[in-house]
Amino acid sequence: MKPIREIAAQLNIAEDDLILYGKYKAKVPLKYIDAAAWSRSNLILVSAISPTPAGEGKTTISIGLTQGMNRIGKRTTAVLREPSLGPVFGIKGGATGSGRAQVVPMEDINLHFTGDFSAVEKAHNLLAALIDNNIQNRKYSLGIDPRTVHWKRVMDMNDRSLRKIIVGLGGTLSGVPRETGFDITAASEVMAILCLAESLADLKARLGNIFVGFTHDRNPVYARDLKASGAMTALLKDAILPNLVQTIEGNPAIIHGGPFANIAQGTNTVLATKMGLSLSDYAVTEAGFAFDLGAEKFFDIKCGYSGLSPKAVVLVATLKALKYHGGADLQSVNQPDKEALKRGMRNLEKHLENILAFKVGAAVAINRFSSDTDEELAMVKDRCRDLGVSASVADVWGKGGEGSMALAEIVCDIAAKCNTRYKPTYDWTWDIPKKVETIARNIYGAKAVEYTAKAKDDLEKIKRLGLEKLPVCMAKTQNSLSDDPKLLGRPENFSIQVREIEVAAGAGFVIPITGEIMRMPGLPLIPAAEKIDVDDAGNITGLF
Repeated sequence: MKPIREIAAQLNIAEDDLILYGKYKAKVPLKYIDAAAWSRSNLILVSAISPTPAGEGKTTISIGLTQGMNRIGKRTTAVLREPSLGPVFGIKGGATGSGRAQVVPMEDINLHFTGDFSAVEKAHNLLAALIDNNIQNRKYSLGIDPRTVHWKRVMDMNDRSLRKIIVGLGGTLSGVPRETGFDITAASEVMAILCLAESLADLKARLGNIFVGFTHDRNPVYARDLKASGAMTALLKDAILPNLVQTIEGNPAIIHGGPFANIAQGTNTVLATKMGLSLSDYAVTEAGFAFDLGAEKFFDIKCGYSGLSPKAVVLVATLKALKYHGGADLQSVNQPDKEALKRGMRNLEKHLENILAFKVGAAVAINRFSSDTDEELAMVKDRCRDLGVSASVADVWGKGGEGSMALAEIVCDIAAKCNTRYKPTYDWTWDIPKKVETIARNIYGAKAVEYTAKAKDDLEKIKRLGLEKLPVCMAKTQNSLSDDPKLLGRPENFSIQVREIEVAAGAGFVIPITGEIMRMPGLPLIPAAEKIDVDDAGNITGLF
């Protein structure tokens, strides 16, 4: 690794401005965001087809593409999300790329990094403590009805035992008993707010707008009513600054924020994206899960608030995921199976249709694995060519930037031809049902949307709160275009059922909940944590 001051020098960041976290990590002041510069630069969005449980390598491709673009002479910075400890110790492992397409120091980034997740956790739990304190406090009580409070605690760990708990046990001095629980930190609205805020003042205002619940008289209560936003912002005053690290080939990488994509917007902070664009000619970023989840929200929420607009979208596909969506089981997806591959390409086709509906050019990156055959790789490239989309095999795990230079040329060519803003899926002024139905029909391919009685009551609550004009952040399984994770490929003639609609007034969106959304995952039978160790010299092994 190069000292971080050398990476900063590549971006013309003064050494004295760096807030150092050791030799290889630093935070960068917000003054390096320049509106004129970022609006001229080229934003490249990396998304994916519907994944297998292990994911398809968006982060690896994002890093490899950044390295490839620098190799062909394009000043490029990777702008990525921070990993959550849940997947690190659970089933997926870390989120720093792999092989010769990594960001480093990998161990630090995957573990505590610069403390941003901890700050989000503390700010979230401070509000939880203030809510319960106010319910307990007879003298200065706002009269909050505990039955209307949905604000849980959070922690950055997979722990299914904490999904549903009772607090306030132990008598009158220990609080008012009520049912609550824990979510994982990445699912916190505070994380979503951090990733959409454009300044410290904006952050404080958004935190104050967090909807807490109702009083017994049915009046809404917000975090600002509890005088919580100032202290919460104080806890986040350093976390709002983007983090600078490097790729394994010594290219700049900004890593900042990390909300879930199936319950929030699933992308790094607006501030990090604008900083990367301000300091480079190109910024490569990613959106969580498949295009129907993370990327739709990237366009319709993140870009809608920030003014950002990608110049190109890279859709990551793997042979194993295509075969999985063609009916092959997970145990056989690494084996040649041309028929399953052919069937599974319908999933790829739908995601490409969705990209082009945003009026942005697309390229397909086929993330190469050692088990892939040239014949099957050629099948995917041929199908993409038939659809009028360029595809390139990217061997970034094995070759780093060298393995993505062809992809880099394609992406730069697409970006150079883009001279318009994206076309949004819906108009924010529409009512909530029309926005939901438009996403369900146009992005997912559903034939209809159904609402439970609870969801219909929530629609009335949103009207009463005056929040109908907010964008919608659909909560849906990442494993299918539908709300049923078992419907693989390109499902047809299905309906989406909205069970309830949550309010994230601070983040600035409402969340229609479809299917069962897991906000506090559990550990698998054999957690990744069992393979992690550290020797007497402090060297960590087993992280991936």
